[in-house]
Amino acid sequence: MDSALLIHRIHFAFTVTFHYLFPQLTMGLALLIVVLKTIALRHNDPVYSQAARFWAKIFGINFVLGVVTGIPMEFQFGTNWSQFSRFAGGVIGQTLAMEGMFAFFLESAFLGLFLFGEKRLSPRMHWLSAFAVFAGSWLSGYFIVATDAFMQYPVGYFFAPDGSVQLSSFWDLLLNPWAQWQYAHTMIGAAITGAFVMAAVGAFYLLGNRFTEHARIFVKTGVIAGCLFSILQLYPTGDAQGKMIATHQPVTLAAMEGLFHSQQAAPVVIMGQPNEQQGKIDNPLEVPGMLSMLTYRRWDAHVRGVDDFPRQDWPDNLPLLYYSYHIMVGLGTIFIAVMVVAAFLLYRDRLFHTKWMLWILLLSAPFPYIANTAGWMTAELGRQPWLVYGLMRTADGYSKTVSAGNGMFTLLGFMGLYTVLGILFLFLMRRELEAGPAGEFDSIALHPAEAE
Repeated sequence: MDSALLIHRIHFAFTVTFHYLFPQLTMGLALLIVVLKTIALRHNDPVYSQAARFWAKIFGINFVLGVVTGIPMEFQFGTNWSQFSRFAGGVIGQTLAMEGMFAFFLESAFLGLFLFGEKRLSPRMHWLSAFAVFAGSWLSGYFIVATDAFMQYPVGYFFAPDGSVQLSSFWDLLLNPWAQWQYAHTMIGAAITGAFVMAAVGAFYLLGNRFTEHARIFVKTGVIAGCLFSILQLYPTGDAQGKMIATHQPVTLAAMEGLFHSQQAAPVVIMGQPNEQQGKIDNPLEVPGMLSMLTYRRWDAHVRGVDDFPRQDWPDNLPLLYYSYHIMVGLGTIFIAVMVVAAFLLYRDRLFHTKWMLWILLLSAPFPYIANTAGWMTAELGRQPWLVYGLMRTADGYSKTVSAGNGMFTLLGFMGLYTVLGILFLFLMRRELEAGPAGEFDSIALHPAEAE
């Protein structure tokens, strides 16, 4: 691989991975904040209002960091991937512009009203501002996913005389069937992050015997939402997304599953190490026939392996793709187990006093971030060696006039700057967690000792 191409790929991978640490929490929290505000409004409950206000502050911190780290990515299309921008800009420019003009401004404007307008707005209007923030963040997510979906499964385009692709049908682009399932899978992944983080903060307060009334709300809301969304992540969204890959990117499916040779009754590899040189899985732990059943609903169905495709069309980092996929699926399965057990304890009215389960919830907070990152790595590594699947190869899309040295210089600069931003983020988050959900504007002020 050309050294400049490698640097540009690493550069974009670093910036997008760091950036997505923040939107996945804001999109997940946006829905849960609406739930808290709805309960507060319906029951006129000030504790739920305090809970919603506390998470709105966490949302605001993540939103600001998401904006700061997201804007440079837009510029990278021109600085690092200019050939791709010339080729596909007439199509993806539509959804990227809509994300900025509609979703971003809707989200940011109403976030200001929600954070600073509670005393000036009626309770219903304040609830409406929370809902608008939720709508804006999830609408923003759809436009981004629709952009990526075009790169995975291009629709609604035609070739212009200069060789670029131009938009032929806006609605085909926006209603891309790939985008619909990818969006559902992505947003549920964000909701899982929000649920786990909310439950973890509640567990943290319960274990420290602080803000216990609010903490119980956090744990209860996080566990119920986490249980629901973890199951939906597996089925139907994960299952449907897998079928889309099997239909439109069969070589990707084979590489994800480590299926080197086409076969009937193809197994699912639970554990093992891909050996690309010898075309096999070392030390495999398999479930016979399961891949055929999951993909085609028949135990004896024939599944194509990577050997059924030209070598130049294989994903160019098959081992990393395989491990990313298995990390995503493995963690998703663990999430279901954790939340089902927590939900059972909640149902039995034992969760708030079961310290070992509270510790599990607390320590689980980082893992949805890992799972979402692994999921996006699976999607993007699986598309390779194509930048726009079947239309433009990645090797043809980068800026040929930007040398590897220039790319490395800016990459190091971004790493240094994002390290500072990361430290700032941790400082701000620690300050909010220490302050807790009872603030100076609350109608009732619960101090840690009074929350018992």
